[in-house]
Amino acid sequence: MAIRELLEDALLEPSIGETACFRWHATSVGIAALWCDGKPPPAPPFDVALKEGLQVGLDLSREEREFHQVKSGLVLLFHS
Repeated sequence: MAIRELLEDALLEPSIGETACFRWHATSVGIAALWCDGKPPPAPPFDVALKEGLQVGLDLSREEREFHQVKSGLVLLFHS
């Protein structure tokens, strides 16, 4: 299954938390942060996600990072 399909399925599940700009999901491929603050930013807002992740108990500073555009919107993915 492609990573986009895995993310789409995971985003249908209940979130593990919400912050000002993101809805957070635990997925089989890592922690997914779905951008929920209106129009997508011009560049992936990893710095914002790192700060807001701490608000839901997630220290993502040492994780690998990537982003994906899915049907639900921009997803920042953090994984080891």
